[in-house]
Amino acid sequence: MRKHPVTRRDVLRAMSSGVALGSLGWGAVAAAHAADLRKRGKACILLWMQGGPSQFETFSPLVGHKNGGDTKAIATSVAGIQFAEHWPEAAKVADRLAVIRSMTSKEGSHPRASYLMHTGYLPNPTARHPTLGSIVASQLAAQRAGDTCDLPPVVRIGGRGRSDSGAGLLGMQWDPFELRDPTQNPANTTPQVEPPRHLRRLALLERLEGGFAERLPEEAADHKSLYRRATRMIMSDAMRAFDLEEEPEAVRQEYGAGGFASGCLLARRLVESGVSFVEVVSNGWDTHQDNFAKVAELAGEVDRPYAALVRDLDRRGMLDDTLVIWMGEFGRTPQVNPNAGRDHFPRSFNAVVAGGGVRGGQVIGKTDAAGVEVADRPVTVPDLFATFCRSMAIDPTVENMAPAGRPIKLVDGGTAVDELF
Repeated sequence: MRKHPVTRRDVLRAMSSGVALGSLGWGAVAAAHAADLRKRGKACILLWMQGGPSQFETFSPLVGHKNGGDTKAIATSVAGIQFAEHWPEAAKVADRLAVIRSMTSKEGSHPRASYLMHTGYLPNPTARHPTLGSIVASQLAAQRAGDTCDLPPVVRIGGRGRSDSGAGLLGMQWDPFELRDPTQNPANTTPQVEPPRHLRRLALLERLEGGFAERLPEEAADHKSLYRRATRMIMSDAMRAFDLEEEPEAVRQEYGAGGFASGCLLARRLVESGVSFVEVVSNGWDTHQDNFAKVAELAGEVDRPYAALVRDLDRRGMLDDTLVIWMGEFGRTPQVNPNAGRDHFPRSFNAVVAGGGVRGGQVIGKTDAAGVEVADRPVTVPDLFATFCRSMAIDPTVENMAPAGRPIKLVDGGTAVDELF
């Protein structure tokens, strides 16, 4: 008989080392507090505007030119910096935001541009490049050897399955955990039996898969790892991070209502619990028709929670170590089309960053008066990714081996935007 009660750490250590789980008693594991979660360190939150947001109706209003349409500009908390009229809350935290108005790319196709803006690379049939989330999570995990977090290292909220969402050549352990509805606890994460019985079942499954492991050792190892990590997660007190009802009513009201607002609040809770990367998706920004009314509606869903997230992280002392990115796959055309819409335009667009050592209250780059060409300080996608790496203290030259035996760097060249820091 075991003399000391089995702790939650004992169980997690057993799962990571391959000990037969059914042999362990549960003891106080189920009630153990998440005190051994990974120490809070650097993290990243990506607010992804799916479809390509118009730069002119967001953070680069075109004042004094017909291409700006009827969109008005408003003052921000920083003298001389203006945002589009639909972003009054973001305007209040402009001193924490750095707007890059000179982003430039050549990709105007949604799938290719989305892949590029998530990985830093163009699609290539010989390699599946890891997304920014997988890069951040894997590199931060390497920096924090010995730390543990029972939650998935990468979480994506509100999006649908996409070709640009995987870990690629880094392996399935860095794939994102998908959560469609942030107001609901993740599906199938409530154990259907008592913990000891669940662990015995898992141990039996591993024994039954012995033949499979002999034939396909790599696939079997991935399968076993997935089940062990899933067990760690659903047995952990850290799952409480998904329960937004635990937040004070005042905080929930600060973020506002709606799926994106809940996603932003959940992102803060997950980062606070040790998750390295969270992506929150806002859909509907492909405004080929009725651009002005649609962007006003979408901004009404995003503006308040975006500003609340920045303030909340700052208030909790987390903003310096949490990089918050606002961007989409490209911008929209300066010219308004006959359907009162704006079409795809990667030649010049914007992105916004905050936290993570970035100096807020500034604008990087500009376009010409018509909003067509980058007139000052062009920033390419590799430059942007190199900037992300600098913020997260990640070496962008680290190489991973593609299946074909070709080394691939985390970032395909580029130079970090020094002015941001």
